Amino acid sequence: MDLHLKDKVVVVTGAAGLKGSIGETIIQALANEGAIPVIVCRNDRGFGYEKELQDKGIDALFVKTDLTDPVQVAAAAKKIGEKYGRIDALINNIGVNDGVGLDASIDDFMGSLKLNLVSFFAMTKFCLPYIKKVQGTILNIGSKVSLTGQGATSGYAASKGGVLGLTREWAVDLIKDHIRVNAIIIAESWTPAYDTWIKTLENGEEKLKAIVDKIPLENRMTTPQEIADTCLFTISKKASHTTGQFITVDGGYVHLDRSLLSK
Repeated sequence: MDLHLKDKVVVVTGAAGLKGSIGETIIQALANEGAIPVIVCRNDRGFGYEKELQDKGIDALFVKTDLTDPVQVAAAAKKIGEKYGRIDALINNIGVNDGVGLDASIDDFMGSLKLNLVSFFAMTKFCLPYIKKVQGTILNIGSKVSLTGQGATSGYAASKGGVLGLTREWAVDLIKDHIRVNAIIIAESWTPAYDTWIKTLENGEEKLKAIVDKIPLENRMTTPQEIADTCLFTISKKASHTTGQFITVDGGYVHLDRSLLSK
């Protein structure tokens, strides 16, 4: 299916993660559709991804940015706007399940909010003038933790709950500007970060099997590519009458009846 994303300027935050991470996978999927991927992230890996894409003849840009710093975020949006004159889609993808729980300091909790929630507000605020120029779209990447809780991660849970609240609020705010705002909710996805976490556990393989066995559809994790595909469809004109929605890409992990898991 042609999603008509060719030459569309799509900004993705937190997209300089390891190969196979959700952000990096989204960037590669955008490139395959002929879009112009813009990576906004603090990791220097982004320079390599920019060069890799440019060497393939793809117009790509990396803007090194600490997303917890509003001054840097404003500068990044300005740089993108000056280069391209518009932003067709913004994908707020940054997120770190940082384990800031009830035993953490207030400063740590505020730091978690800055990275996982305030960065969404700042990036959207400063990119909005360029999004409005072309009646673009905004897509927020959420987490099942906002709906189910997880334990020992108050900062991340509060942030991702806030992301869903902002999604609905912005969808209402921007109706008059014909700007769609949606959220993708992810549950268990096999990423390099997930692999690293499993390897820190004494009973990692046992824990992994217990998680996978609880995913109703095919008893497997969602792949980053499946998430990227849903993101691209949602920002495309193929989803032109979809706004204010929470789209759960999780193999039924959050919503389906646990009786499905009986063996």
